Amino acid sequence: MLIAIIEDEEDLLELLEFNLSQEGYDVVGFLNTKKIKDFIIEESPDLLIVDRNLPNVEGVKFIKELKSEGFDIPVIFLTAKNSEEEILKGFEAGADDYITKPFSMAELKARVKAVLKRNGKFSHTLLYKNYKLDLNNRILLTPENEINLTKNEFNLLKLFFQNPKRVVTREEIANILEINEKSVNVAVNRLNHKINILKAVRGVGYKLTEQ
Repeated sequence: MLIAIIEDEEDLLELLEFNLSQEGYDVVGFLNTKKIKDFIIEESPDLLIVDRNLPNVEGVKFIKELKSEGFDIPVIFLTAKNSEEEILKGFEAGADDYITKPFSMAELKARVKAVLKRNGKFSHTLLYKNYKLDLNNRILLTPENEINLTKNEFNLLKLFFQNPKRVVTREEIANILEINEKSVNVAVNRLNHKINILKAVRGVGYKLTEQ
């Protein structure tokens, strides 16, 4: 499980990184939002923990923008803004949970686990429509049959199942598969030959079909 934390208090950020790492999570910390979108695109974290008092941007505004761009990632706000009005703003922005400072580390760990469970992050499958992607065995389960996938086909499908609501750019696909952009069409066509599940968005990239 990969968790990204955006917290501008360096000491607190290090404390969070240490404690969540002790729970077995992979944790990456950021002091601001400058590089977070690139990180999300490249690494597909399972959870964001976000302070609201961030440099140059308010946390609620940042998460609203992220969600509007199609990034469907669970979010926990961790903030000193503790009035009922502010808590409601956090949930309206798309937060899955809202933790106010000061907090106990035990509570944080419990809430992180609960949010991940609610969002199916402990599952060994990714779901899209009637499809199930078996993460352990690189198999796509359809209503009709099981489809064995190559490493590239699996990584490609995993990328789209983790981002079901948005267009994935050719550059993102090339980065995930570690190929050049000229080879993206070939990779997509090979997958679509097994199951026609991706469609081109001209000039941008690809998205999952609506079927």
